[in-house]
Amino acid sequence: MKVKICGITNLDDALCAVQNGRDAIGFVFHKPSPRYIEPQKAKQIIQKLPIWLQKVGLFTTHSVDKINHIATTCKLSLVQMHTHTEANLLEQIHAPVMQTIRVKSKDDLANLEDKYYLVDAYVEEFGGQGVRINTSYFEGIDCSKLILAGGLDAQNISQIAQYGFYGVDVSSGVEKSRGVKSQEKIKKFIEVAKSLSQANA
Repeated sequence: MKVKICGITNLDDALCAVQNGRDAIGFVFHKPSPRYIEPQKAKQIIQKLPIWLQKVGLFTTHSVDKINHIATTCKLSLVQMHTHTEANLLEQIHAPVMQTIRVKSKDDLANLEDKYYLVDAYVEEFGGQGVRINTSYFEGIDCSKLILAGGLDAQNISQIAQYGFYGVDVSSGVEKSRGVKSQEKIKKFIEVAKSLSQANA
């Protein structure tokens, strides 16, 4: 199971995630978020991280030009879109794109294309609210290309092991306050998630 630590706002938290075996880290470029980071600060952090690490940028209502500018400046590995964006616009983004599905009901998971998605509970804000998707929605669904976000922490992650998700994405579940990570919680979350992967191998 792949692990992404999202909402990184400082170098110490990024390095903690790296040292404890995460697969990706995420930077939030949605200004109203308490986890928002200025692109220049994200760039400074990324410059100090291993080149092989997946660096993901979370975008919402940004223009294609703005996304391309930030992705290029920060050397992002992946663009994560949290709003519906027309396919012709997505094709203009100069980095790989992963679409987020903000799930209200099981119907939102029907007829998905054969590609990777991040799935998060629908909230008025764009994620980071600690709201969990009803896991019954995943019954009978192939989750091997889905990354689950929303309301996860080291205590409850074992409850989703049976669904075979490609990965998990955590932000508020490893914080000590909004926008500030607990390095102990990062370490524990990754440890539990990776142990589940080994158990299901």
